[in-house]
Amino acid sequence: MKGDDIAERLLAFAKRVLRLCRQLPDDYAGKHVSRQLIRCSSGGGANYEEARGAESLADFTHKLAVAKKEIRESLYWLRLIDGELLQDEQLAPLIREARELSAILTTSVRTARMREKAVRKADRPPNHRS
Repeated sequence: MKGDDIAERLLAFAKRVLRLCRQLPDDYAGKHVSRQLIRCSSGGGANYEEARGAESLADFTHKLAVAKKEIRESLYWLRLIDGELLQDEQLAPLIREARELSAILTTSVRTARMREKAVRKADRPPNHRS
């Protein structure tokens, strides 16, 4: 999957979460979960964009890993809402999308770390022992 495609999916995910959060109850629990969910769901896409503009491979890998963590946190909050604060047909597709995005980002982080390792290995002097 290309970077633009992932970025668009992350943006669409955050927008869907915003719409969902408007339906949460206006009580303490609803407000708390809404704030947390809005923060982490939008943070996933924001950190992914930061990764795309990274200054180094290490910076890219780190910001990509943060994006992955934010999406995993979003999944937690969505699962908490499900049936507890909200009964909505929008939840199952959002949970599925969070799982898919998390899997995509997990694979991307793994690939980036392998690239980092290969670059470090290539930069070593020929007589360097591992």
